[in-house]
Amino acid sequence: MRQPAPLKALSHPFLSIVVPVYNGGEAFRACLSAIRRSHFQNWELIVVDDGSSDRSAQIASEFGATVLSTHQSQSGPGFARNVGAQVAKGQYLCFIDADCEVNSQTLNRLAEVLRKDLTLDAVFGSYDDAPKATNFVAQYKNLLHHYTHQTGCEDASTFWAGCGAVKRSTFLALGGFDTQRYSRPSIEDIDLGYRIKQAGGKILLAKQVQVKHHKAWKLNSLIKTDLFDRGIPWTQLLLDSRSGMINDLNLQVSSRLSVVAVYLLLLLGLSSFYSPQAVWGLLLVAIALLILNQDVYRFFRQKRDLSFTLKAILMHWLYYIYSGLAFLIGNYLHWQEKLGKDRAVTKTLFDH
Repeated sequence: MRQPAPLKALSHPFLSIVVPVYNGGEAFRACLSAIRRSHFQNWELIVVDDGSSDRSAQIASEFGATVLSTHQSQSGPGFARNVGAQVAKGQYLCFIDADCEVNSQTLNRLAEVLRKDLTLDAVFGSYDDAPKATNFVAQYKNLLHHYTHQTGCEDASTFWAGCGAVKRSTFLALGGFDTQRYSRPSIEDIDLGYRIKQAGGKILLAKQVQVKHHKAWKLNSLIKTDLFDRGIPWTQLLLDSRSGMINDLNLQVSSRLSVVAVYLLLLLGLSSFYSPQAVWGLLLVAIALLILNQDVYRFFRQKRDLSFTLKAILMHWLYYIYSGLAFLIGNYLHWQEKLGKDRAVTKTLFDH
């Protein structure tokens, strides 16, 4: 295979592209290849290998990247990004996930946004509407992510590290990603965004900045990730946060109402076995769910066929079911932790 030409070292690059990787495979090679083909070239490339057992580190070296190691297996992407940030020379840290592929204009558009508004502390984009994996669950998940970011508020309250940039000075001042709280892939990027906003920083959701996602989601891994790595810790973060319930991205009021509606739908579905009249209530709630989410369902229909859309609606309702479960568990864990702290304080006072 032809080796990529060596990178020309830049002493003060505009972007320090940091890519954390663990057994990246062919998606990782596509990621690095796309970065090299980018029209924007004022960057350095830093790859942080998180204990891979495949050739990820060697592949990164072949592409001329500065290759670092976490020196242990699976410390998590947050830890790996922090390692890369420590040696970065750029004005901005640009985080790209190892399974994401930039297009020829992604970095250009990112740099244009940052140069246009010097008050920005962070910028992030979204997946495009043509994910690499062709299975239904992967298509659904990536399209939903694309829709959520494309319809979100540009003055953002959060951050996304799949394709996002942060002022290096801001990142270091805030201590980077919180690896004590998030030692595995979770919501460490959302947490960083909240801390940037709480410190008075400015974050932009740049909808024209997009990447292609390669991950082939499966149903069980999707539910597990959404529930344990996102929904539950996100609920805990919101309850701990001074900002409270933020109406941003997939935390809109319509989403919260949909969670209530889908549980009412389940209740009426069970009731219909004993009371035929409950069917009418079931129908009304189903219509309400369709109306509350009509924009996203219309989006699915525009992008895919009717069969896909019908399956996507059922998947979306399933998402609301386990999102509600995540909210309940997150609340329980939050108040258990708070109660434990209160008891510890009380015990300390009595001991003295």
